Amino acid sequence: MARATPRAIIAAKVAVHALALAPLAWLSWQFWQVFSEADIDALGADPVAEIEHRLGLWALRLLLLALAVTPLRQLSGQAVLLRFRRMLGLYAFAYASLHFAAYLALDLRGYWAQVFEEIAKRPYITVGFAAWLLLVPLAVTSTQGWMRRLGRRWGQLHKLVYAIAILAVLHFWWIVKSDIREPLLYAAILALLLGWRAWKRFVPRRARPAASA
Repeated sequence: MARATPRAIIAAKVAVHALALAPLAWLSWQFWQVFSEADIDALGADPVAEIEHRLGLWALRLLLLALAVTPLRQLSGQAVLLRFRRMLGLYAFAYASLHFAAYLALDLRGYWAQVFEEIAKRPYITVGFAAWLLLVPLAVTSTQGWMRRLGRRWGQLHKLVYAIAILAVLHFWWIVKSDIREPLLYAAILALLLGWRAWKRFVPRRARPAASA
């Protein structure tokens, strides 16, 4: 396969940045429409719930896209795809942080002392907060400098992303009260991504002794 040129990589990164920021830009515009009363229905009947839902949903989507990079690289043979994994992961963290911030500012409305009571009382908030909390060290250590400092431990630390993705899907599943088709779709995608990794890790090891026998 043809090797990507530096110019093509830069163009692709610009496109990924633009696509990752587009949902936030659209949500910000709709929020301004509601806030300025230009269109009070721009975010539906419950704007706070809509804002929180969209930010959380894009955090989950970007997290799954980051997890999909490795299987896509293995299937396509395009190592250049790995250059986008960290970017997608950081955008997932950014959307997750905005999702949490929206919950604190718009839902709790400044009564932040209640957050720990809510975390302890509501399981869907517990798992969502746990997912965000585990994302923090991954975002902090995503630089090349931290990769050098941590060495092998960097890879071990960043395997937390699998637990984070499971917690994020569970958080979404528990929030939905009736129609679970959408969280079920994301759960199936995550199962496929984790199943691929398990197959790549364990099947060749089992096949080798059989081949030698």
